[in-house]
Amino acid sequence: MTATDPPPLTVVRPGEGRSERLGGFGVDFKLWGHQTGGAMSVVEHPFAVGALVSPHLHTREDEYSIVTEGEIGFRSGDREVVLGPGGYLVKPRGELHAMWNASDVPARMIEIITPAGFEHFFREVCEMVAAGPPDADEAAALADRYGLLFETPDWLPDVIARYGLDAN
Repeated sequence: MTATDPPPLTVVRPGEGRSERLGGFGVDFKLWGHQTGGAMSVVEHPFAVGALVSPHLHTREDEYSIVTEGEIGFRSGDREVVLGPGGYLVKPRGELHAMWNASDVPARMIEIITPAGFEHFFREVCEMVAAGPPDADEAAALADRYGLLFETPDWLPDVIARYGLDAN
């Protein structure tokens, strides 16, 4: 394949792809960077009731989210919104954001990540968790390798309380 050739046709049928769980948050791998010429990757995220993705910031990629089931709350910068099925959201690199299940039923969203590469962070963190309780230094090194920064903003306790989230 040359640089001008399109990536090969890839078909992922419903229910196909590797699936992992990180507590109440899941990662269903749908498209990997090697399947898109590095342009993007796609994962689906199921959210259990009470699930929270802690505030974090990407330094290398943008994320485009599409809610497909339930209601998912998003906080990006100083903006907060709850979206139901069919809602779209852009989370730009360099902006602190968090996501959570904002309802009393399971929720799900599709995440398009550009450029590709961050899907490997999810793969590595799932492998780390499967091996046992992660070592804090090892987890920090993994985040650093992927340009991921975690913060604890002053608005987080309010979001946790309003939605009855699991902060662990």
